[in-house]
Amino acid sequence: MQLREMDEQVTYMEQLRAGDGPIVLVNLFTVAPEEADQLQEIWAEDAAFMKSQPGFVSAQLHRGTAGSSTFVNVAEWESAAALGRAFGSPEFQARLSQYPESTVASPHVFQRVSVPGV
Repeated sequence: MQLREMDEQVTYMEQLRAGDGPIVLVNLFTVAPEEADQLQEIWAEDAAFMKSQPGFVSAQLHRGTAGSSTFVNVAEWESAAALGRAFGSPEFQARLSQYPESTVASPHVFQRVSVPGV
């Protein structure tokens, strides 16, 4: 699996060390079409692991339509620090090698923004 930054100015690892409060992880995955089912299976196993970690709130995987092999994981965590501990754990790091070789992941951490009137 290759990790690609979503934001050229702020890295995912920097985000895991900064800020408190509830966060949303958005992780864009691309994979070769013939490996899409494998990605989905591995993600489900990872989601079960993450679900057992302190600070986990929820997660949902979305797949592009019309036969797309692009996926988006949207996960809520109590804090970036909690996500960082789970992501950095030896157990999770060992799991990354199970993803299909063609997988490119672009994780990024977000916080909800209040927009008046919306």
